[in-house]
Amino acid sequence: MFPEGHRLAPRTRLEGDTPMGIMEQVTMTDSLRGRTTPLHMDADAFRRAGHRLVDDLADLWDTIGERPVAPGKTLDEIREAMGSQAGLPEEGMDPEALLAETTRLLIDNSTFNGHPRFFGYITAGPAPIGVLGDFLASGINPNVGGWSLSPGASEIELQAIRWISELVGFPTSGRGILTSGGQVANMLGFWAARAAIADWPVAERGMAGEGSLPLRVYTSAGTHHWLRKVVDLAGLGTDSVRWIPTDARHRMDIRVLRSRIEEDVAAGARPFFVVGTAGSVGTGAVDQLPEIRSLCDEFGMWMHVDGAYGAFAAAASSAPDDLRALSSADSVALDPHKWLYAPLEAGCTLVRDPEALPRAFSYNPDYFHMSSEVTNFYEHGIQNSRGFRALKVWLSLRQAGRQGFRQMLDDDIELARRFHGIAAEHEELEAFTQGLSITTYRYVPRDLRARVGEAEVETYLSALNEAVLGRLEREGRAFVSNAVLGERYLLRMCIVNFRTGQEDIEALAEISAEAGRAVDAELRPGPLR
Repeated sequence: MFPEGHRLAPRTRLEGDTPMGIMEQVTMTDSLRGRTTPLHMDADAFRRAGHRLVDDLADLWDTIGERPVAPGKTLDEIREAMGSQAGLPEEGMDPEALLAETTRLLIDNSTFNGHPRFFGYITAGPAPIGVLGDFLASGINPNVGGWSLSPGASEIELQAIRWISELVGFPTSGRGILTSGGQVANMLGFWAARAAIADWPVAERGMAGEGSLPLRVYTSAGTHHWLRKVVDLAGLGTDSVRWIPTDARHRMDIRVLRSRIEEDVAAGARPFFVVGTAGSVGTGAVDQLPEIRSLCDEFGMWMHVDGAYGAFAAAASSAPDDLRALSSADSVALDPHKWLYAPLEAGCTLVRDPEALPRAFSYNPDYFHMSSEVTNFYEHGIQNSRGFRALKVWLSLRQAGRQGFRQMLDDDIELARRFHGIAAEHEELEAFTQGLSITTYRYVPRDLRARVGEAEVETYLSALNEAVLGRLEREGRAFVSNAVLGERYLLRMCIVNFRTGQEDIEALAEISAEAGRAVDAELRPGPLR
C-alpha cells in the first residue's frame, strides 16, 4: 500500500504521447490503494488451507505403511492423472481447493521414500519436525546468502554446521556450508582443494596459466559420478582422474594408489586430490581413511572424504575405526537428507581450514555491502541467493539430540545386518555383501542353487533379478535398487529410515521370494527348465 498522500510520479512524455490528466493520475493511484492480488490469501483462508494440509499429511504418515510404496503406473497413466500435458490456465482457481486437489494427486502418484519398506537408493523419509521446519523457513523466507539479509537464519546455519561436526567427530574449528545435496557438497570440497593446492594463481590464470602443472585426482572405481562432472567443469578433464581398483572388501587398493601417485610425479604431473569413500553407494564400503591420510601428507595432497551416505554413521556406536578417521580429512561431504532424516534438499560440506571456502569462492562486487565481521555464506559456495536449508536440520538435531541419532543409526545398521542373516538362511535368496546399512542379495530358484557359478545359470540369474526388481517396483509392496558386483546383477536394500522395523525386513525377504518365483515361471528359458 502506498503511504497517505502519495501520488504516482508523472512518467516521461514520449513523442506522440497524449498528456495524462490530473484526474486520470488520481484514478490510477486510487485503484492501487488497498491492493489485492490473485496470490493474496487472507489470514482465515491461509489457516483453513494450512490446517487441512497438516491434517492430510498427518493422515498420510499414519497410514503410510498400508499404502503401496510406489504408484505402479505407466508414464502415460501418470501424465493423465496429473494433467501434465495441459496448457497454462488463463484464469486462476481458489487456493484452498487447489491445494487440496494437489495433495490428493501427489499422494496418489508418488513413490514414498518415507514408507517403511522403501529400501531403494539412499533417500531418507522426512522427519516431521523437518517438514514443519521447511514450512517455517518458507514463511520467513530469509536469503541466507548475506548475514544482514538473514541474521537469525545465518546463525542457525553456523550452529547446525558445528553440531554436524560434533556429531561425526570433525574438528569444530573448521567451517562449512549447507548445499543442495551430495554432488554439490563434494564439488565444493574439490574447488576448495584446487584453490589451496595449485602452485599458481589458478583463479586468475586458469588451468593452463604460467607455472601450471597437470593436476591429478585419485579415487576408487566405485566413486559416485560427481567426480566426472567436477573435473570437467573445473577444466581438468576426465582424463585427469586415476580410477583405483578396489580390494576384496570393495575398498580402494592403497598399494595401487601409491603406485599411481608415484607414476604421475615421475611424469611431471601434480597429484593434488584424493577421494576417500565413507560408505559407497553400492555396498556401504569404507575406504582405509588412515592410510589415505598418510599418503596425502607424504605427497602434499588434499584428502577429501565422500561421506554423502555414510559419514553420519561415524556417530553410531558400531562405526568402524576407518570411518571415524574421517576426522582427519581436509574436507568432508555429507547429506543430512540421507542419514540425518532431513527432507530434501540438504547436503553439507565441512572443511578443516576456516579459510578454505572463502579462498575459493569469495568475490565482492561493488553492489554488495556486506560486513566482513560476520559470515556471509555467498563467500563460502557457488550460490548468492540461498534458501534456509539449515532450519530443518537444526530442529531435528535439537529434537533427537546426539543420543537419539546414535540410537537410530545403530538400529538402521542392525536391521540391515539382520536382513543379511535372513537372506543367507532363506532357501530362495542368496546373501552377498553387508556394509553399514546396505545389504546386497539376489533371488535364486531352489532347483538352480546347486548350479550357481555356471556361466549359463549366472547369465540367467542376472536377467531374472533385474526383472524381479521391476516387478517389485510395479507391485508397490517393497522398493529396492540394484548393485552390480563383478558380472552379477544383485538386489540391494538400504535402510536410512526411522520408520523401518524388524517386521519390514522379514516382509522384504518373503516379498522378494514371491516376486522371484512369479518372474522365474514367466522368464525361465527351456534349457534351464
